[in-house]
Amino acid sequence: MIRTDFWQDPIVSEEMSVEDKYFYLYLLTNQNTTQIGIYKITKKQMAFDLGYSIETVHSLMDRFIRHHKLIRYNPETREIAIKNWGLYNLNKGGKPVMDCIDAELKEVQDRSLIPYVAESIHKQEICSRFETFCEQEEMCFDHDMGDQDENDTYLDPECDEMEDMFHTTGGQKEKQQQQAASPNTENRPDIVNHQKVKDVKEIIECWDDNGFGFTNINAKQQLLTWLDDSSFLHPKDVIIKAMNIACSNNKRRLSYIIGILKNWENESLLTVEEIDSYQENQKPIPKHRESTNSYPTGRQIPSGFEINLTAGEE
Repeated sequence: MIRTDFWQDPIVSEEMSVEDKYFYLYLLTNQNTTQIGIYKITKKQMAFDLGYSIETVHSLMDRFIRHHKLIRYNPETREIAIKNWGLYNLNKGGKPVMDCIDAELKEVQDRSLIPYVAESIHKQEICSRFETFCEQEEMCFDHDMGDQDENDTYLDPECDEMEDMFHTTGGQKEKQQQQAASPNTENRPDIVNHQKVKDVKEIIECWDDNGFGFTNINAKQQLLTWLDDSSFLHPKDVIIKAMNIACSNNKRRLSYIIGILKNWENESLLTVEEIDSYQENQKPIPKHRESTNSYPTGRQIPSGFEINLTAGEE
C-alpha cells in the first residue's frame, strides 16, 4: 500500500521525471516486495514486468543509486533495499507483523542492507528489531558508509560501464579526471582525455534536457560515435547545433539529427561558422514588388503615324 503523502515527497514531486516515478512505484509495489523493504529481484525480471529493455533498467537503477540515492542493490545476491521503505510501510507493529519481520530479516544475505533501511523507520519497536540483526555488521557498515563507497559497492559492472559512457554524475567525472591526470595514461589507451569527457557530458546533457529520451541509451551511443567518426573539426559543437535545430523543428529523433550531420558533411561544412555562413546564403531572396504601370493591349501604333480619313476617296 502506498501512502498518499508519497506524492508530497520533494524528491518525488520536484526531482523525478515521469519515468522515475513509474519505476519508483514499481520498486515499492511489485510482487517480490517484502515486509522489510529488502528483497531479491533480477534486472531481467524488472525489464519484463515494466516492458523496458535491460539497458533502460540499467539506466534507471544507476539514476536511483547515484542521483536520487533511494536504493541499494547487491549484484551478487540480487538483493535490493528501499531506503524509505520504513517511512511508507513500517508504521504499525503487533506480533504478526514482528514475526514476519523477524523471519524475513533472517533471510537477508547482505546484512549491510538492514541498517540502510532501518534509518527511515520511525517506529522504535520495529527499528530496534532491525538493529538486533545488524549489530555484528555495524562496525563494517559504519566504515563503508561514505558516499563514494556507497556508489562503488552497489553498482554492478554493467552499470559502471554505462557510467563511463555517459558520465552522469560529478563523482564519476572526478574519477575520469584523476585517471586522465595519471602519469600512466599514455600506457592505457582505454582512458579518454579530459576534453572528450567534457564533450560527451555536454552532448548527453543536451540530449536529456531537451526531451530526446533520457533512457534511450542506444541512440545516445550512436550519436556519440560522431565525436570520433566524423570529419568535423569541432564535432561536439556541430552535434549540439544539429540537436538544437532538431528541437526548433520539433523533430526530436536520432535519425533527424544524423540526417542533418550527413548533409553538412556532404557539403563539406566542417565548422559551426561554415554552417552558419552557408545557411545565411541559403535564405530565400524576397521577390521585388511588381510594377503597377499599365501597358496598352494589342499591337503598338508606330510613332509618327497620322490618320488621313479622306485617303482613297478621290
